[in-house]
Order: sequence, then structure tokens, then C-alpha cells
Amino acid sequence: MTGNVKIMAILTARSGKVEELRKLLDTMVAASRAEPGNLRYDLWQDQTDPARFVLDELYIDSAAVADHRASPHFQTYLTIINDLAERTAVTLDALTVA
Repeated sequence: MTGNVKIMAILTARSGKVEELRKLLDTMVAASRAEPGNLRYDLWQDQTDPARFVLDELYIDSAAVADHRASPHFQTYLTIINDLAERTAVTLDALTVA
């Protein structure tokens, strides 16, 4: 998997914003999966805290990540997300992946 880039984003909805956050994340799934450089874009919800979501993203390379971040749907996401959630994202390179 040399060259692949994984992004894990944890988003916790602000008070009263769970449904709005879920709708935004749902729109990101379809649009992101349609990107040519995307290999995986999965949305998860925490079993113990339904206000917490995890995006599990995988791209063919860093250029695909840059394309994702330049996309209209990601730019729209950036204008909205800080009002809806606290977020942490990490960008990872594969070391040992099965």
C-alpha cells in the first residue's frame, strides 16, 4: 500500500447539532466516494456517544487528498463544520497494513 494516505477524522456534534452534522456527513460520503483518487470513505457512529462520528478515509496518494480538499463539497463542508462539531483529524502513512 505504498503511497496510500489514510485520514481518520473524529467529529463530535455541538449541542443540538447531531442531526445537522449527520446530514452534512452523509452528503460527504457519496461525493467523496465518487472522487477518482478515493479508495474508501466510511462513516461510523460511536456506540457509547451518538454525537461522535468517525470518518475513515483512504486515498491513492497525497495528490488525491489535495484534490479532495480542493473539491466543491469539501469546501462547502469547511464553511459549515465548525458550527456543527468539534473535530480532530489525523493523516496517516501506511507502515504495516494487511
